[in-house]
Amino acid sequence: MTELFSFRLAVRYLEADQQGVVFHMWYLAYLEDARNAWLARRGLPLRDLVRSGCDLQVVHTELNWTGSAHWGDEPVVTVRPAHVGTRSFTLEFVVYVDGAAVLRASTVYVTIGQRGAKTPIPDALRRCLDQSADGAGVP
Repeated sequence: MTELFSFRLAVRYLEADQQGVVFHMWYLAYLEDARNAWLARRGLPLRDLVRSGCDLQVVHTELNWTGSAHWGDEPVVTVRPAHVGTRSFTLEFVVYVDGAAVLRASTVYVTIGQRGAKTPIPDALRRCLDQSADGAGVP
């Protein structure tokens, strides 16, 4: 079973509109923060990946809302690899507020070299994507 990694964050005042609802754009930042924490937890901080000459480029994201987060909430974002190819991989995310899913997302990343050209997924990253563990539950 693939590990379900959970990342907790706090919604800041600047991320919400006058009704206290999180602006849509911030969810993309939440996904990136969760991805970076997930990589670090698996032993490959993004900084180390970039220093090795590889970076990640978002090429597609789908976002499906069923609710919203509000200023003062502490959402939990789960991260799970969904697909691993030769030069790209897909992560699935779910954002929960008080145990209820408010967003389901899927992001496709392409691995790129220093000049921005697509490159095969490096071994260290592939190991992160292929790791499995006894699964954790939904927050």
